[in-house]
Amino acid sequence: MAKAPHPAPPRPAAPAASSPVRVAPSVAPAPRAAIDESSTGARNIVRALEESGVDTIFGMPGGAILPTYDPLYDSTRLRHILVRHEQGAGHAATGYAAATGKVGVCMATSGPGATNLITALADAHMDSVPVVAITGQVGAAMIGTDAFQEADIVGATMPVTKHSFLVTDADEIPSRIAEAFHIASTGRPGPVLVDVAKSAQQAASRFVWPAEMDLPGYHPVTKPHARQVREAARLLATARKPVLYVGGGAIRANASPELRKLVDLSGAAVVTTLMARGVVPDSHPQNLGMPGMHGTVPAVAALQQADLVVALGARFDDRVTGRLDSFAPKAAIVHADIDPAEISKNRTADVPIVGDLKEVIADLSVELKAAHAQHGLPDLEKWWKQLDELRTTYPLGWTPTEDGLMAPQHVISRLGEISGPESIYVGGVGQHQMWAAQFISYEHPRTWLNSGGLGTMGYSVPAAMGAKVGMPDTTVWAIDGDGCFQMTNQELATCALEGIPIKVALINNSSLGMVRQWQTLFYEGRYSSTDLHTGHETRRIPDFVKLAEAYGCVGLRCESTADVDATIKRAMEIDDQPVVVDFVVSRDAMVWPMVAAGVSNDDIQYAHGITPAWDRDE
Repeated sequence: MAKAPHPAPPRPAAPAASSPVRVAPSVAPAPRAAIDESSTGARNIVRALEESGVDTIFGMPGGAILPTYDPLYDSTRLRHILVRHEQGAGHAATGYAAATGKVGVCMATSGPGATNLITALADAHMDSVPVVAITGQVGAAMIGTDAFQEADIVGATMPVTKHSFLVTDADEIPSRIAEAFHIASTGRPGPVLVDVAKSAQQAASRFVWPAEMDLPGYHPVTKPHARQVREAARLLATARKPVLYVGGGAIRANASPELRKLVDLSGAAVVTTLMARGVVPDSHPQNLGMPGMHGTVPAVAALQQADLVVALGARFDDRVTGRLDSFAPKAAIVHADIDPAEISKNRTADVPIVGDLKEVIADLSVELKAAHAQHGLPDLEKWWKQLDELRTTYPLGWTPTEDGLMAPQHVISRLGEISGPESIYVGGVGQHQMWAAQFISYEHPRTWLNSGGLGTMGYSVPAAMGAKVGMPDTTVWAIDGDGCFQMTNQELATCALEGIPIKVALINNSSLGMVRQWQTLFYEGRYSSTDLHTGHETRRIPDFVKLAEAYGCVGLRCESTADVDATIKRAMEIDDQPVVVDFVVSRDAMVWPMVAAGVSNDDIQYAHGITPAWDRDE
C-alpha cells in the first residue's frame, strides 16, 4: 500500500505588494548612430559585437573562424571565454541570456564546430531565449564543394533558430549582425545564427554601422487590440472559477511587476509553468504552484475545474495539458502571446490577444478595474474554499526512503532554504529538475533556469556558468543529475580557469532516474540500460569528488541526512573556486504527483496508487 507523503516545509509569508521585484535589464541596445571606418571582415564582426553592447562571448576557435579571433585578441570591450565543447558555449550563452535578459553570444568554427551548437540553439529556440551565434564558414568559392569542415549550418539550423544568415560579403557583416541582435531580442525572443565565410572575414572592408535597420516583413505586434483586452477583462471580472495560466513568456517580457498587480486585482488562482517559476512569488497566497505532469494537485485541479483560463505567455504544451481533448473542459480560453503562431495552435482561444505581454497585462489591469466598476467584484469565496481544501489535503511532500539512502527531495529542499531565494538555480533534466521546481521556493523571476521545451541533458553546468558570468554577485547553483553531469562536466575546467565559481549540487542516484521511474511504473521494473554505477557500488565510476578535484574544483561528498546542512553551508563558504557536491541519494525515489503521458489531467496521482478526490463532474 502506498504511503501518503509527509508535507514539505512551510513556505515563507508573502511579501508585501510593494516589495521590490527582480527585473532583468533591457535587451541589447539598438544601434546608436552611423559609424564608418576602415576595417576588414573579421574586424567588422568584432566591432559589430562591440556596438551591439556585447560584453561576453562563449566560444572555441577553429580554422574557418580564426581570422576573427585575431582582432578579438585586441578588443578591450569583449571578454572571450574559451569553452571545452561548442555545446557548452551555446548553453552558456543561453544561461547568460536567461539570467540577465540580455542577448547571449556564442562563437564556433565551421563543420563540426557549428553543428555542435545545434542542440543548444534548438534548446534556446524551444524556450524563447535570445542568443546570437557567430560561426565561420569555408571560403565563398568553396561552399558546396564538400570542402574540409564544410557543413550547411544555415540549412541545418533553419528549423531551430528564429533566423539564420549566410554572409559572403565583408561589407554586409555589420548590418547582418545588427539585424541578428534585433531579431533575437524583439518579438518572441530566440536564437539567430550568422554564418560568415572565411573569405569575407579576410577581405578588406569598411565598418559601416547602420543608424537604422530595414527588415521588410519583420514587424512584431507589441500593442494588443483594445477590444480583445476589454473582452478578456469582462470575462475575468465575471468568472466564478478563474485561473491565470502563466508561462515563460511572462519572464521573457519582464512582465513580473505588471503581472503581480493583475494577480492582486483579479483575485484569480495562479499557476506558473516550469518555465515561469518565480514570475509570481511562490509565497503569494493565490499561487497554486506548477501545473502539468509533475505539477501540484491544486494547480492541476484548478485548470480542470476552471470556467475561465487566461493563458499569458504559455503555449498549452503537452506536459501541461495532458490529453488535450480533456484539458480544462469547462473553461473559456483567453490566450495572450507575442507570437501569433501560438494562438489557438493547440487549444482554440475564445479571446485571442497578440501583443507584448508587458503591455497586454498592463492594459488588462486597466480594463479589469473598469469591468469591476461595471459588473461588481466577482464572488470567488466558494472557488477559493475548494482550492484551499485541495492545498491542505494534497501538499507537496515525499515518502521516506526504504534503502537507507538520502531522500533527494530533502537535499534539494534544504539547498533552497539555506541558499535562499536570491540565488539562481539551474536545473538539468530529469527527476532532479522536477524536484528543484517543486521543493525550492522561487520568489523572483530569472532565478530558475532549465531546459523546459527540448529537455536537454547536459544543460545545467554550462548554463550555470553563463548565468554566473552574467550575474557575478549572485550565488549560482547547478542542480544536476549524475547522468546529465557526465555530458558536459568538462566545462568545470572552463569555470576553474576563468574564475567562475559556480556550485554544483549533484543529485547522484546512480541511474538515469526519470527513465528508471518510468521503467518501474510502466515496464514492470525491467531496468534496461539505466544503471550508471556512480554512487551505490563499491566502485564509483567516476568518482565525482576526484573528478571535481582533477578539474581544479573543490569536491565534497554527502551520504547522510544528518550531514546535508553542514555540507551545503560548507559549499556556500567557498567563493573563489567552483564546488561540486556529490549527494548520494536513493535511486528508488520518485517524482510525485504525476500525470502519465497521454492520459487526462483528471487521472493525476498524488502518490503511487493515490488519486486525489475532487468532483470531476461538478
